Amino acid sequence: MFYPLGGRIQENSLNRLQRFGAEFIEARVHTRLSEVIQEPNMEELKKLQQVEPLGQGGDDHEKVVLVVKLSYFDCGGIALAISLSHKIADGTSLVAFIDAWAAMCRGETEVFKPTFDFASIFPPRALSGLGHAPNVGMTNEKLATKRFVFDKEKLAKFKEFTSSQVKDPTRVEVVSSYIWRRFMDVAKAKSSTKTSFVAVHAVNLRPRKRPPIPKHAFGNCWRPAIAMSEQEDGSDLVDKLRAAIRCMNDDFIKTVENGEYLSHLSKSVDLFLKGGFEFCNFSSWCRFPVYEVDFGWGKPDWVCTTTLPYKNVVILMSTPSGEGIEAWVNMLEDEMNMLEEHLKLMDSVSSSN
Repeated sequence: MFYPLGGRIQENSLNRLQRFGAEFIEARVHTRLSEVIQEPNMEELKKLQQVEPLGQGGDDHEKVVLVVKLSYFDCGGIALAISLSHKIADGTSLVAFIDAWAAMCRGETEVFKPTFDFASIFPPRALSGLGHAPNVGMTNEKLATKRFVFDKEKLAKFKEFTSSQVKDPTRVEVVSSYIWRRFMDVAKAKSSTKTSFVAVHAVNLRPRKRPPIPKHAFGNCWRPAIAMSEQEDGSDLVDKLRAAIRCMNDDFIKTVENGEYLSHLSKSVDLFLKGGFEFCNFSSWCRFPVYEVDFGWGKPDWVCTTTLPYKNVVILMSTPSGEGIEAWVNMLEDEMNMLEEHLKLMDSVSSSN
């Protein structure tokens, strides 16, 4: 059903796939699963994943489309790590694949089958004219990845604080703007040079087209929503984020059809390469039904991501209860220490006021 995932990427102008099969690895972990979940450690989590992030595993690794690693713990628990090449598909397609896989394991007779007709909406174009490599933004600098948990109570405080800027702010909007502001604080503390601050939010275009594109339409169907802060004190962050994301509507999709989508993507890359901008990149997985996946032995206790070879990247995921948000933050190691101090300070101020 998901035949592209059984291939290898043949690097040429057409990015054709060669059939080799997906990689499936089984491993034994001599500890208890509860120890991993209760005290998450990024280095330990990375051991449960078979592959290194894109750009850190060699040419052969980068041609692999799908790698699955199943780890058995001494307590009887298991961890399933799934790595999918972003050259082939986005997060929505990854979840559609996992849902279908789990449904077939449960013996379901009606399974949503993917469609592969994005080319009718976004006709293929050669990337060579862009002049940019796919690894723009990657860094070999020493990065740190930390998880910050925003529970139901903290989100309620954030919403109350930002309700004067926008009406009924969403939890993704308030967490994104909060972390964006903390990135700005860290950048200002490190440099006296005046810098423009940009937030980029990955937006799934499927539900925004009229009529909507089905969730099981397989491939990459997202674009970056770009917001720039114009206020030195950051008082306009939530408003700017909301405006940028809401601009990604059916009218926008019409403007980027027929090949113009690459031109739009090129403009965002040019902005990054131009310099003079401090970027903070977000991707929200909060609406992905990852906690509903059931292979036949129950729903997962915890779902997470691991480190990425990009700095200033934030992945937002729902907590197991669905009421809070886990923010997985990737940034330079020394800046991460500064960010943690800012967050501790803000927490202490919130507790006393």
